[in-house]
Amino acid sequence: MGAGSNGQPIRIWVDDREARGSGIAARLAEMEGVFVTVKRLRTGDYLIEGKAVLERKRVADFLESLRQGRLFSQASRLAASPLRSFLILEGPSRAWRRAGVTREGIQGALVSLAVGFGIPVLRSQDEDETVRLILFTARQLHPAARIAIRRPSRRIHGKRARQIYILTGIPSVGSARAGRLLDEFGTIEGVMAASQETLAEVEGIGTKTAQQIYWAVHECTTPYLS
Repeated sequence: MGAGSNGQPIRIWVDDREARGSGIAARLAEMEGVFVTVKRLRTGDYLIEGKAVLERKRVADFLESLRQGRLFSQASRLAASPLRSFLILEGPSRAWRRAGVTREGIQGALVSLAVGFGIPVLRSQDEDETVRLILFTARQLHPAARIAIRRPSRRIHGKRARQIYILTGIPSVGSARAGRLLDEFGTIEGVMAASQETLAEVEGIGTKTAQQIYWAVHECTTPYLS
C-alpha cells in the first residue's frame, strides 16, 4: 500500500492523544509512500490529505459518549469543520451485545450522525481494518485520485449558514426553523442539549417537531436486544 499514482506521498496527520492510545499511527508510518505527522489536532483523530477529518471511536467509547450526551456535541464540531468529516466505529458485533444499549438506540444514533449531521460512519472490526479504511480514504482524497469524494451540497459560506445547514438535516427542520433554534439557543450544542418541552416553546417548532428533534439526538440506554 503506497503513494498515489503520481508518486506523491499520502499525507496523514494524527492527533498525539490518538497516537498514544493505539498502534495505528505507527503502523501507517511504517508503510511505504505514507507520510505521518503526529501533532495536536483541533478536531478529530486523523487529518487526511488536508481534506478530511476522521474521528475513530471504539464501541465502548462510542456508547460512553452516547450515554453522557457528548456524542452529538462532538458530531456538531465535526460537521462544522470546513473539511469533509467521517467517523470510524471500531469493534466486533459481539461488543454491542455486551454494552447494555438497545439495537434501536444504536441505530438511532447512527442515523442521526449520517442524516442529521451528514457524517458518514465507517464500520471496522479491529485496528487492522481501521488502517485499511484510513488508507482507502486517503487514496480517494489523494491528488492522483481520478474520482473525488464530494459531499452532495452547495458551497456554504459563514458559520451561521453552516450551522443552519447542519440543523436542516434533522427531520422537519427547514432553514427557517433552524434559524429560530439558533436564535433561541445560540449554538448547535445548545439545541442538542435542550429539553423537548423547551424546544416546543420555540416559535414555529411546536410539540410534534420538538419530539422529532429530541428523538434524533437522544437515545435510550436500556439493555441491548439481539
